[in-house]
Amino acid sequence: MPPSDPVVSALHEGMRRFLLLVAGIRPDLHRYCARMTGSVADGEDIVQDTLARAYYALSEMETVPELRPWLFQIAHNRATDYLRRYERRMSEPLDGVLESTLSDASDPEHLLAREQATRAAISRFVELVPAQRSAVILKDVLGHSLAELAQLMAISEPAAKAVLHRGRLRLQSLAEAAQQQPALPRVVSPGIARYVALFNARDWDGVRALLAEDVRLDLVSRAKRSGRREVSSYFSNYSKISDWHLAPGSVDGREVIAVFQSANHARPAYFIQLEMCGEQVTRIQDFRYVPYILAEFSQLEWAHS
Repeated sequence: MPPSDPVVSALHEGMRRFLLLVAGIRPDLHRYCARMTGSVADGEDIVQDTLARAYYALSEMETVPELRPWLFQIAHNRATDYLRRYERRMSEPLDGVLESTLSDASDPEHLLAREQATRAAISRFVELVPAQRSAVILKDVLGHSLAELAQLMAISEPAAKAVLHRGRLRLQSLAEAAQQQPALPRVVSPGIARYVALFNARDWDGVRALLAEDVRLDLVSRAKRSGRREVSSYFSNYSKISDWHLAPGSVDGREVIAVFQSANHARPAYFIQLEMCGEQVTRIQDFRYVPYILAEFSQLEWAHS
């Protein structure tokens, strides 16, 4: 139902138009933010924060800036703030690259560096210091030029070249180490297993009973709700569909729930991520309306139950 207040309605319409304007940039913003944070979900949170800040900043501008570099600058700043706020910085500070440039560092434009970066697990990027992480993502994952990443990181091109070189070497060593590690069997947590089983049995009272009193729902890019009463209505739409099917899964090593439009579908349509405290669900992130996230991750794994 659209809002009845004309001011709120105008704000909603303005945001809708803005999101249409930046729709082509948003997938790349997520690719960047997810790798900076090491998390699909946290990366999308930063993308939403970036777009909200950009939308309201436009009202104070006389002219519209070039959208892609402007949005990436905001996203870069928000991701950096995220890392600092949660004390996820590595041993080398971002400013350190200014004092340790390598003038002879090579910047090979070959397929190996890009293939290595694009195939690397998202969680692996957090093992690079933030400057290296940003440089490798911008150059090898997103295809930015050396000049562009230097400008975004506010460092010189020689410094950018040096930090990119170090990041590539570090990522390569991590990939080689990962190949020597035996694959561990994936274990489904009891809470996820119960949620999936109750959903597939269409036991909606049972599913709702799993919700904590202060549960939060993020229907990403569409709506947010909080509290058991508000979030309970989320399952009403699912209750009207008889053939949707859930399965425990993982995206880039993180436990998720794969959502299939029927048990016979070969691939999921999207996925859901739950946060739990004991046996209760405290947060639901539903990625139905951000299909670019699923399209990017070949690392999605699932098992039909």
